[in-house]
Amino acid sequence: MSTQNSTTVRPRLWATLQARDAAALIAFYTEAFGFTATARHHDAAGRVAHAELLWPEGAGGIMLGDHTPEREWSREPGTAGCYVVTADPDALYARVTDHGADIVRPLNTTDYGSREFVVRDPEGNLWSFGDHPGE
Repeated sequence: MSTQNSTTVRPRLWATLQARDAAALIAFYTEAFGFTATARHHDAAGRVAHAELLWPEGAGGIMLGDHTPEREWSREPGTAGCYVVTADPDALYARVTDHGADIVRPLNTTDYGSREFVVRDPEGNLWSFGDHPGE
């Protein structure tokens, strides 16, 4: 088991997305959600070919780029769903509402004891944030 703290552990799980406007989505994820952009590469046309964003509270992140339907690893933009564990869902909820996020389910305490909420990003992907780390 590693003794490194969460800021030095390399991600072990990457959600992968494609976007109609990856640059705008990256800005939304960093400003509204608090992800940290760590890499961004462009293709010859100036589109985002690959970007990496890390979740500051743990060893996970997002890889994304502009939608390229002809690529073998292609998914329709706006169809992803992710659950992200956060130590302070109340503070994060205040942050996302301050940034005008589309709230799908307001902050609440579930019947299994998790404090969580759901938002839709500008591309239509669903993001659930809460303090439930799993069983």
